[in-house]
Amino acid sequence: MRDRLLAAEKVKAIDWRDGTLYLLDQRALPLEEAWLACDSVAAVAEAIRAMAVRGASAIGISAAYGVVLAARARFAAGGDWIAALDADFELLETTRPTAVNLSWALRHMRERLERVREHADPLAALEVEALAIHESDREANLTMAQLGVELIRRYQGNPQALLTHCNTGALASGGFGTALGVIRGAWLEGMVERVYVDETRPWLQGSRLTAWELASEGVPVTLNADAAAAHIMKTKGLTWVVVGADRIAANGDVANKIGTYQLAVNAMHHGVRFMVVASSSTIDMSLATGEDIPLEERDARELLEVGGKPVGAAVEVFNPVFDVTPADLIDVIVTEKGIVERPDAAKMAQLLCRKRLH
Repeated sequence: MRDRLLAAEKVKAIDWRDGTLYLLDQRALPLEEAWLACDSVAAVAEAIRAMAVRGASAIGISAAYGVVLAARARFAAGGDWIAALDADFELLETTRPTAVNLSWALRHMRERLERVREHADPLAALEVEALAIHESDREANLTMAQLGVELIRRYQGNPQALLTHCNTGALASGGFGTALGVIRGAWLEGMVERVYVDETRPWLQGSRLTAWELASEGVPVTLNADAAAAHIMKTKGLTWVVVGADRIAANGDVANKIGTYQLAVNAMHHGVRFMVVASSSTIDMSLATGEDIPLEERDARELLEVGGKPVGAAVEVFNPVFDVTPADLIDVIVTEKGIVERPDAAKMAQLLCRKRLH
């Protein structure tokens, strides 16, 4: 199966080439495939903050390359370039507060930085670390796809109708995708009849990105308004809701794109199984429960305007980007280290003690 997955890798959203980070601008998709050339840490930080690059894994990978660009500039400026990098780490750290992959990647780059102080070529060593973070995510995607496909095969007959929320594919990761990677893998194995895609307001990641990824690969896809999800569960014979995660607390609570929580509630009511797919770097054991996860809120204009034109009444706006799904609503969490069914604190701790699966 791994060979089929590798052959199916078509979309690339992050490209490190000749010392420059190239990002497929996801704000322009699906109407235009435009690439941003980021040659400074400020450019990378702005791309993350402005959601030109998005998805927990992709944000972390981009930040790692941002550190390489920052180190190159600080080293060239002379002086105590390592101390000067603190400001660049802080700049990247504050771009998006919820996705823990960002801080995970920056922590790995800091640790590498400490080890290369006396290195003959410290910039090259940092670049190697960023490339390793990128490749590690790609490998994790492939492993998670295989594990998730086997779960779908185990619990239900074929072919099946699945539903997903937001975008968790190649655009949001360093390779095949997380939740969408599982769905793509299941399609390749002949187990998918149709994929229902929530449009995912207000940034429309579902309609602009996920539907585009699936349609480009010939996967039968139906786009629906977020509010139609419960009706689809009731009438369309769904077997699974498959979503990603931006941070998972120590007890298995999951922070993901706003609207995920209500999907989990509705899935339990309708007897639809609920799968979360995320790399182990998404798990934050420092936070006991989802109540401790910082949830980003964004500009009111995202709800009041479309294409820069006002469409809503001038009223107070609440625009959270993420919500928290309690662990007791989740059937299974899939990571590259293995799966956790009916997650709780003990099972999550046990998972992180395992070596990575291959």
